[in-house]
Amino acid sequence: MKLKLLFLAFLVLSTSAIVEKSPVTIYMIGDSTMANRNLKNPKNKERGWGMMLGSFFPFDKVVVSNHAASGRSTKSFINEKRWARVVALIKPGDYVFIQFGHNDEKKENPKLYTEPGGTFDDNLRKFVNETRAKGGIPVLFNSIVRRKFCQDAAGQFTDSLLDTHGEYLLSPKRVAEELNVPFIDMNKMTHDLVCQMGPEKSKELYMWAGKKDDTHLNIKGSRVFAGMAIDAVGKKIPELGKYIRHFDYVVATDGSGDFFTLDEALKAIPAKTKCKVLVRTGQYGPKPEIKNKLIKITEDEGVTYGTPVI
Repeated sequence: MKLKLLFLAFLVLSTSAIVEKSPVTIYMIGDSTMANRNLKNPKNKERGWGMMLGSFFPFDKVVVSNHAASGRSTKSFINEKRWARVVALIKPGDYVFIQFGHNDEKKENPKLYTEPGGTFDDNLRKFVNETRAKGGIPVLFNSIVRRKFCQDAAGQFTDSLLDTHGEYLLSPKRVAEELNVPFIDMNKMTHDLVCQMGPEKSKELYMWAGKKDDTHLNIKGSRVFAGMAIDAVGKKIPELGKYIRHFDYVVATDGSGDFFTLDEALKAIPAKTKCKVLVRTGQYGPKPEIKNKLIKITEDEGVTYGTPVI
């Protein structure tokens, strides 16, 4: 009998240890400004800010599962069963980051359009309530700012931005207050940063290389916005905040960093610059010599170097 009790106690302790070690998952739902981007073309510099979020956490503590998709509104995300697939995955203690608005605004498209204060709010409530029903923790965000600077009578750009989202910025906050959900004012944070940078320098954050895109982010913009977003989350949700980490540069094979290889990073970092570089899990080519002793390299578990096997 004693042996049986000892065995049962061992099973309980073992199970508890496994549960404790299991990383929490952040599921992300939203539009192209949050989504992972297709990297079949290595020259593609466009990134959604959600694509960069994983580098801000140790992978054994927090895993990011990004389900945001280009061109989707709350309505189409639900109707295409994308939300149903996410709900099926949620476990107690997981998080769902929710950011829509850019495509819900498209009144000319009945497959996308929702009304702020009406169907848009209803869909946000659906995401929140169904997340909670699975034991998950919802977090509401409003849309990042569009880089649309106002012009004066002479046609010169001012330091003020034109609001292109209107009431769609208020709905997430309203639903968050109604249902007692953490709310992150992404629009204000990104608005203030873009205004501070001004009409010219703010181009460094958006897809202004070869085209003029004031909505979608490049590598730098997505990393900056992701950092701002997760720091704001960390202040409101200490359970996530305790895991947040920051690096000056990130190397990742999946495009979730500033560079694909450590060699690229070392060549781009100015000489005699003190900085911290994270190398995320992946198979890389031969490890380059690190001549700048001021550079501190951190490698996630599972980083390997050498000639890739083809």
